[in-house]
Amino acid sequence: MERHFEAELEKLKTRILKMCSLVDEQLTAAIRVIEEENIELANQIIERDDKVDKYDVKIDKACQKLLALRQPVATDLRFIMSAMTINNNLERIGDIAVNIASNFLIMRKKPDFLSKTNFTPMANIVKEMVKNSIDSFINNDPKLAQKVIETDKILDQYNVDNHQILISIMKENKENIDTAVALLVICRQLERLGDHATNIAEDVYFIVEAQMIKHKYVKFLFGEMGDDKDDDNDKEINN
Repeated sequence: MERHFEAELEKLKTRILKMCSLVDEQLTAAIRVIEEENIELANQIIERDDKVDKYDVKIDKACQKLLALRQPVATDLRFIMSAMTINNNLERIGDIAVNIASNFLIMRKKPDFLSKTNFTPMANIVKEMVKNSIDSFINNDPKLAQKVIETDKILDQYNVDNHQILISIMKENKENIDTAVALLVICRQLERLGDHATNIAEDVYFIVEAQMIKHKYVKFLFGEMGDDKDDDNDKEINN
């Protein structure tokens, strides 16, 4: 029975790794679509989304089966619980890659004002965050997960600044409005990718360190919060 459980757990891990690889390829390709003005690649990304969805369903079913029938404990339980949310975030990353490709098909080419925006630095940060979140999961690396979490605030600021930049571009020339709006949506999608990478990193921290840091990671990372405060937080929520 134990060996059968271990085999199922390894199969789950393999599927998640394949899902990681697939969505990483989708994201990288989506950014290339804009940089290279590659309409054919955009269509390929959209077509491959079905494969991502199939992995999503398989992983979700495998997690439910392991939880219901094997009653895992400790590290295995944390892994399976986190695998479900990691899988969900990976699926959303795949969806966003499709959204980016679809929005490029509206533009059809790079806008002349692209270099004036924060698209390139945002894209670079997002690729690094997603890669690091996946690597932290593969290698059980809480320090790399922490790096992803800390980087998210940089991406958020880029997104805030970028909104103002694109609004100014639209005001300067009304002919840029349609393209600027499409690029604004794309950059907002990049910011959402950072959120999903952060979610994965938080789950990795939970798996390895058995510490839940969602919604309070800044205080946690800088050592300003201890477990003894959790009861007080519960009282505040209930009041």
